Amino acid sequence: MLRKGELRLISLIVGGILMAALAIGYAVGLAVQPRVAVAPSEVRPPVDFAVSEAATRDPIGLRSDGVPLAGYTDVYLNDYANLLGPEAETRLRAKMVRVYDATGIEMTVLTIARRADYGFDGSNEAFATGVFNDWGIGNAERNDGVLVLVSHLDREMRVELGAGYGTEYNIAMRRVIDDYFLPHFRRDAYEWGIEHGVDETVRALTGLYPDDLERGTLSRGWAWIWRSLWGLGEAALAVLALPGLAVAFGLRWYRRVRPRDCHACGAAMRRQGEDVDDTHLDGGQRLEEYVRSVDYDVWECPDCAAMQVTRHPAWMSKYGTCPHCNYRTLRSETEVLEHATTQKTGRKRIDYQCEHCDHRDSEVRTIPKRSKSSSGSGSGRSSFGGGRSSGGGASGSW
Repeated sequence: MLRKGELRLISLIVGGILMAALAIGYAVGLAVQPRVAVAPSEVRPPVDFAVSEAATRDPIGLRSDGVPLAGYTDVYLNDYANLLGPEAETRLRAKMVRVYDATGIEMTVLTIARRADYGFDGSNEAFATGVFNDWGIGNAERNDGVLVLVSHLDREMRVELGAGYGTEYNIAMRRVIDDYFLPHFRRDAYEWGIEHGVDETVRALTGLYPDDLERGTLSRGWAWIWRSLWGLGEAALAVLALPGLAVAFGLRWYRRVRPRDCHACGAAMRRQGEDVDDTHLDGGQRLEEYVRSVDYDVWECPDCAAMQVTRHPAWMSKYGTCPHCNYRTLRSETEVLEHATTQKTGRKRIDYQCEHCDHRDSEVRTIPKRSKSSSGSGSGRSSFGGGRSSGGGASGSW
């Protein structure tokens, strides 16, 4: 057992580290709250594209007034070019719901095969501005909407911004397109490029990634710290993590090899080598060492020959403790009986078998319902807020 002084020292070190981590995370979380990119304004700036009062929702035809633009069937995502799989669509829609719920920004993604499919022979910029204004993306007072348009076979894309952003964010959108969308598009990795690009677009406008917008202050702070460290590169992150790992392993090693006195006569005991350990262990303990779930040390008193066996469980092991023999030799296998959906729970069976005493058991557990693709007040939206664009944003081609 640890001595009182040693236990107190370890407690102080661990407590100090935890308190510092909490304080740092909370302070950073306060500093990186979502920022408002556009202030409310009662004045709508002029637009440079003739639009109708309302958009039809025909994704493949002409608008009712004859202007050749795409309509929408969903306010968050219209993947008419089929560049996204179902899971990617679910993730993207959930991200944009979070953005709307946390900031009020209406963000939408539109993919098309080519502009010519709509009879449009103008530029990608004109098409994006026309779609933006026809749909009315964004709040009508703030004009803070965002449209990500990908024209697959034209090999062009655009991030169109509402008029409320002015020209301040055009350079940032250019960087996002060049650094995060296009490198993946050039490898035909459209799904990853769109997801990665949407994340970075949101970060450029709000200061946070979509997944961080709904976090609490402490969680948001440490998420920001982790992303920042990861941005330094894996090598730099490993260097920064070394002190913490060294402390953890150092404490574990010291607790294992620290001097200890004989409980019988009080003399200093000696730790025996691994080659003689097995002669003092029973069959279950030897099996634990064999499967590497537990490591044992044997200490011997040189004066009275008293023996002491210390147990050191592995930090990570696939084996659990058997309820029948109490050795850490219980392995498990899981089989899904019924997959969970967003509408109902699922079921899975876990079979247990002990490698030592052959104890067997089985249990059926409930799998929670899958999270829906969208939640919160933004999940029920079916139309845009009447925002406008004057052609701000950035474009790219690959």
